[in-house]
Amino acid sequence: MAETYNICLDVGGTKVLGVIFNKKKEIIYRLKKRSKSGGNEANDVEGVIVSVVEEMLKETGIKKDQINAVASCAPGVIDQDKGIVLFTPNLPWRNYDMKKSMEKKLGLPFFVGNDVNLGVLGEYKYGCAQGYKNVVGFFVGTGMGGGLILNGKLFTGNQFKGAEYGHMILDPEGPLCNCGQRGCLEAFSSKQGMSSYIRQQVSRGRESMMAEAVADGVFRSKTLKKALLEGDAVAMEAVDRACHYLAVATGNMINTISPDLVVYGGGVIEAEGDIFLEKILAEVDRYCMPSIRKTVELKNAALGDDSVVYGCLALIEQNMKK
Repeated sequence: MAETYNICLDVGGTKVLGVIFNKKKEIIYRLKKRSKSGGNEANDVEGVIVSVVEEMLKETGIKKDQINAVASCAPGVIDQDKGIVLFTPNLPWRNYDMKKSMEKKLGLPFFVGNDVNLGVLGEYKYGCAQGYKNVVGFFVGTGMGGGLILNGKLFTGNQFKGAEYGHMILDPEGPLCNCGQRGCLEAFSSKQGMSSYIRQQVSRGRESMMAEAVADGVFRSKTLKKALLEGDAVAMEAVDRACHYLAVATGNMINTISPDLVVYGGGVIEAEGDIFLEKILAEVDRYCMPSIRKTVELKNAALGDDSVVYGCLALIEQNMKK
């Protein structure tokens, strides 16, 4: 009997990453392509998805009938049960039946979920959160994503809008966030928040290796790491500020949920190693009740950039059992 495989996709505003998993849950092939960010048609992104899937099958020699299913993440509010993208900030989809459309184009079962929800689910099933029942996830990237596992199940809230604690307001007089509020965790601790702080300091005449990297948008995580290693004062201040507010937010979530584990993932955490975790650990005790804090562990994600595709694999496995 021929080996069977699963295809998992990490779809963002600017790229589509595809991987193929074998029966042992090992990644045997990966391919990344840029997507046309800001396109007006859902077809633009779907076309890239189809080309990624077809190219991976061609390169590996795997036949379509050997694929169990395809699963993808997308940013935004997603009805994971029905496969409908209700809203996404960086892609042109509103109330969009992605499952139906992609199944028609690929001729394979297709599932979709929110990117950070799936990142936390991936860590819960295959990474650092295995064996824990209640997990809070902070994923630090261009924005700030949250994901919750409660009593062993992914919690998505009313109409799949839950766990948006990147928009927990920590200072009502703080910097403006893209969501329209002021002082959200995202406005302090995401790449956008840190880039904004660095730009502000440079505009005041301070020197920083990061000046060029943030001139027109957000920095690349590797650039920040280099600046930190070389002792760039402004970069270090931006990270200290980000970690301070992450510690405050973590304390709030510890007091609210009393989780077994808080996990930190996303591109920034992956690139900067233990720097963020060490700084959060140094502060977090100030912001939560000692009796609750002592039963909580804090860890970095174990799967790195692959947390989300492992979450997609978990999504396939959940749906194929139904």
